[in-house]
Amino acid sequence: MAIMSALLISLLILSNFSLGTSLSSNYYTKTCPNVESLIRKAVRDAATSDKKVPAALLRMHFHDCFIRGCDASVLLDSKGKNTAEKDGPPNVSLHAFYVIDNAKKAVESACPGIVSCADILALAARDAVVLSGGPSWDVPKGRKDGRTSKASETIQLPAPTFNISQLQQNFSQRGLSLEDLVALSGGHTLGFSHCSSFNNRIHNFNSTTDVDPSIHPSFAASLRSICPAKNNAKNAGVPMDPSSTSFDNTYYKLIFQQKALFSSDKALLDSPKTKNLAMKFASSKDAFTKAFIKSMIKMSSITGGQEIRKDCKMVN
Repeated sequence: MAIMSALLISLLILSNFSLGTSLSSNYYTKTCPNVESLIRKAVRDAATSDKKVPAALLRMHFHDCFIRGCDASVLLDSKGKNTAEKDGPPNVSLHAFYVIDNAKKAVESACPGIVSCADILALAARDAVVLSGGPSWDVPKGRKDGRTSKASETIQLPAPTFNISQLQQNFSQRGLSLEDLVALSGGHTLGFSHCSSFNNRIHNFNSTTDVDPSIHPSFAASLRSICPAKNNAKNAGVPMDPSSTSFDNTYYKLIFQQKALFSSDKALLDSPKTKNLAMKFASSKDAFTKAFIKSMIKMSSITGGQEIRKDCKMVN
């Protein structure tokens, strides 16, 4: 019965996605030739005044693609009795939506009704990586915007507490491989984490020990001082890695130093294939960036929308 239920959930998730066969690198060449420079300017302007913007945009794109495909459903506001994805528990810490709104306004002024919010978010995520010192790549375009956004579906996002089998299943449901899992996890090189995402590792880990024994003792002590057991500070947390505004391969090195933040980060060491890939990326920034580009294009090509929104916050 449990296997049948899991199969039905997998089929339900897969039915909401299709791989973006109609996407094209030159999709807007004739209809909106300046689209990429307009989006790049909006991202650069925002990142100049707030260094947290690039990480926020990359995470927003990831969270968008994992629910109903890359259809900008994460951008929709809650309305009436419907609570939208952005107000679901894993997404309440998403921010920088205004950057996409600003980019959309600029694009609409130049090419009204042509460019989807989903494409704007995919391009903004790429620009965010570039601005952080990471690689650039050609983003396939032609996504449509979705009309459905439900907070209840955010349960489909991979959680920071996931073990390796849960991660593998979550990614495979979206047509993503173990290499994609390890490469995309490298996005954790950017950004900030609230205590709630790793508290399970530093307080009441299990019935015999308070702290996850796989965490380096000095790192655990540092985390516990920032995030005490009775922590009432809503915004308390730590950078994802010491170079949290630079896109690099430090994340993988930290995993092998027992200084990974999340259970899901440490989980990459729990399977021979994912461990070998993490070791490869820790040893070579070039190998990581090549794999990251390939996996980002693959993930961002999961499509599921139906329209071109005039306003990214609401359906037409």
